[in-house]
Amino acid sequence: MNESLDSTQCDRYSRSLLVKSFEEADQHRLLTSRVLVVGAGGLGSAIIQYLAAAGVGTIGIVDDGTVKPSNLQRQTIHGVDDVGEPKVDSAARFVGALNPDVTVETHSVRVEPDTAEALVEGSDVVVDGLDNFPARFLLNDVCRLEGVPFVHGAVYGLEGQTTVFRPGGPCYRCLLPEAPDPDVAPSGEPMGIFPTLPGTIGCLQATETLKLLLERDGILEDHLLRYDATDATVVRTPLERDPDCPVCGPDGIDSIEDVDYGGRCRIER
Repeated sequence: MNESLDSTQCDRYSRSLLVKSFEEADQHRLLTSRVLVVGAGGLGSAIIQYLAAAGVGTIGIVDDGTVKPSNLQRQTIHGVDDVGEPKVDSAARFVGALNPDVTVETHSVRVEPDTAEALVEGSDVVVDGLDNFPARFLLNDVCRLEGVPFVHGAVYGLEGQTTVFRPGGPCYRCLLPEAPDPDVAPSGEPMGIFPTLPGTIGCLQATETLKLLLERDGILEDHLLRYDATDATVVRTPLERDPDCPVCGPDGIDSIEDVDYGGRCRIER
């Protein structure tokens, strides 16, 4: 397989190629990679922007929403002229203007049990830009069953978190076995978010995604990184695989068919 870049690509990615240990073969690997970004909002904006700039060859974007004026405070791939348009279409236009090397596959659908497996199929990495627990639990379960790394991120107020779940290590249910009570942590409802916070967490997710695609060492997979923008505090908390996890444990499920993703997303054993 020819892994050389053409002259235009050598120029475009020249600063990447100046990074120690980053070679043309690495850029070629990115150009032939497939990443699914689920959510084209605040987190998704940073993730999509930097994966596209880095030259990830195929980016699938999943979001069933439309651009609203209140999105523009933090969702930087959308603009005033995009208000009312499907987010996936606005995101695709942004990527097309940024990097013609990138193919965008748009999916204006909700992440549900009858769509999740088809969305994940063929992806090298799935990235979490979601704002609700049911879809996040569903994607975690499908990714683990399909053996696809899942790069998690979440933001609220002035706080955010990220980590990587990949086969052999802990999964999202090891961190959070079931969704919290809606009275404690509302899911999918409008919430206060400091404008730059999704960019901070989304950039970290994009970085970990690139490291996964390039099979680099030091991937953030056994720790949860929490960032508090109030005082710029970063805390890394160790994550361990739960031997009784209903998904990644030795007696875990082998299908999502009987899992109820309504309410608390609990898996009964």
